[in-house]
Amino acid sequence: MRRIVFVEPKPPDLHIFTRMPMPRLGTVLLGTILRQKGYEVKSYVEVVRDLDIEDILKADAVGISTITSTAPRAYELARQIKRAGIPVFMGGPHTTCLPDEALEHCDYVLRGEADEVIADFVAALEKGSGFEAIPGLSFRENGRVIHNESVAVCRQMDNIPCPDFTIVSGLEDGLHGLSITPIMTSRGCPYDCSFCSVTGMFGRQYRFRSQERVLEELARHREMGGKFVFFYDDNFAANRQRTKELLRSMIEQNLTPPWTAQVRVEVARDPELMELMQRSNCHTLYLGFESVNPETLKAYNKRQTVEDIEKCIERLHAHNIRIHGMFVFGADDDTVDTIHETVKFAKENDLESLQFLILTPLPGTRMFHELESQDRLISRDWSLYDTHHVVFEPKGMTPYELQLETIKATARFYSMGQIAKRFVRLDMFNVSIKAYGRRLAKKWARKNESFLEYTKNITEAGRQIELAARNTAEDIRERFSQLEASGGFPGIHADKPR
Repeated sequence: MRRIVFVEPKPPDLHIFTRMPMPRLGTVLLGTILRQKGYEVKSYVEVVRDLDIEDILKADAVGISTITSTAPRAYELARQIKRAGIPVFMGGPHTTCLPDEALEHCDYVLRGEADEVIADFVAALEKGSGFEAIPGLSFRENGRVIHNESVAVCRQMDNIPCPDFTIVSGLEDGLHGLSITPIMTSRGCPYDCSFCSVTGMFGRQYRFRSQERVLEELARHREMGGKFVFFYDDNFAANRQRTKELLRSMIEQNLTPPWTAQVRVEVARDPELMELMQRSNCHTLYLGFESVNPETLKAYNKRQTVEDIEKCIERLHAHNIRIHGMFVFGADDDTVDTIHETVKFAKENDLESLQFLILTPLPGTRMFHELESQDRLISRDWSLYDTHHVVFEPKGMTPYELQLETIKATARFYSMGQIAKRFVRLDMFNVSIKAYGRRLAKKWARKNESFLEYTKNITEAGRQIELAARNTAEDIRERFSQLEASGGFPGIHADKPR
C-alpha cells in the first residue's frame, strides 16, 4: 500500500467565498505527513480542481474529509470507491460527530485530529490489523461497530509539518493558483458558542504552534509565490499577548503579506494589538458579531454586547482595517424586525462586507441537540446545512419569513446605493467587493427559488424537505456509471479486500 489519495468535496451551493477557492488544511496536512513517511500522496480539493475519477481509482486507499454540508457528496463518493474494492476512510467535523452514519458509507472513520495517528492507521491498513490501538478510530469488526476510546487530539502542535500544497492537484507548481493561502497558528477556542462546532472537533483547550514554525511557513508562502494569507485559526487573537509577539516577529523579519483572520470584538480593547495589526499588513478581519439583539447575544453565549460591537467597528476603521461582519438570524428571540434592524446597523456602521447567515444546528452542537429534542428540525438533508438555508422551525417567524428576509437583507446591503457610496470615496476595492456581493446575492436567489417556495408551503403534515433539484452528488454517480460502462471500473482493485 503505497499510494494514498485524499479528497475534499466541493460545497453544494454558492457562497461569499466562491471566487476565492481555498483548501481546508486537514487533507493537506495528513497528506504531508504521509509523504514524509515515504508514501505517494495526492489530494483533490474540488474547489481548486475537478476530480479525476480514473486517477482516484488507482489509489491503494482513499481518505475523504467532510463538513456537514458536503457530507452527501462525500458519502456518494465513498460508496462508489468502495465498490472498486478500495479501502475508504473519512474524517472531519461531521463524521467526528456522526461516525455511525459515516460507517454506513465508508470503512473507517478517524474522529477528531488525526495528525498523530494517520501514519499508524495507514500502517494498520497495510497489515490488516492493529486498528484497536488507534485513538479516535471507528470501524467494523465481525459485523460489529467499534469506537476506540477518546477523540484523537494533537497535543504537540510543532509536530505538525508545514503543509506541502504541491500534493494538491492544480498546485503542483506553487501557490499561484490560490488567491489566498491558509496558515494555521493554533487550534481550539476558549469560548463555547451554542451553535459552533469548533469545540466538538478541536476542544476548548487552546494550543499553539511556535512562532518559529509559523514564520517558517510564512517564508515558504513567499517563496512559493503566495499572495494573501488567511490565518486559519478559529480565533486568531484569543491569546492577545501571544498574537502580539507573533505580529512583532513578522514585522521584524519583513514577513508581512496582506493577511486576514477570524477574531472576536475583544481585539478592539487592545490599542497595541490594533497598531501591530495595521503595521503587519492586516487587510481584513472576519468578526462574528452574530446579532444586534441583546437577548440573542445572551442565548448564543457570545459574551459581548451591541456596544462592544460598535466600539470594535469604530476602532478598527480608525486603524484602516477592513471588516467582514457575520450575523446569524433565527434565534428564538429574533423576529423580522431584528433582521431589518441588523441591515440598518450594518449600513450605519459602514461595514465593508458581511454575511447574513441563517442559524444552522450543526450535529454535535448544543443547538442541534436542543432543536432535535424540541422536534423543530424540518430537514436532515445535510447539503442544506450550509448556513444559507432554513432547516428548522424558528419561534419568532415562519421558515419562509426567515429565508425570504435573509435574502432581502443581503440584497439591501449589497445595493447600488452602497456601491455608489464607495465609488464617491474612490474606494475601488470595496466597490468591487460590494458589486461582487450584489451579483452573487442575485444569482443565489435565482438558483434557490424552488427552495424559497417550499419553505412557504411547509406544513406539519409534510415537513420533510426533498428537492429534486438539489442532487448534490448526482454527477458523482453519473461519472462512475460512465466509467463502468466503458470498462474502466473497478479496474485493478477488483480483488482488493473491502
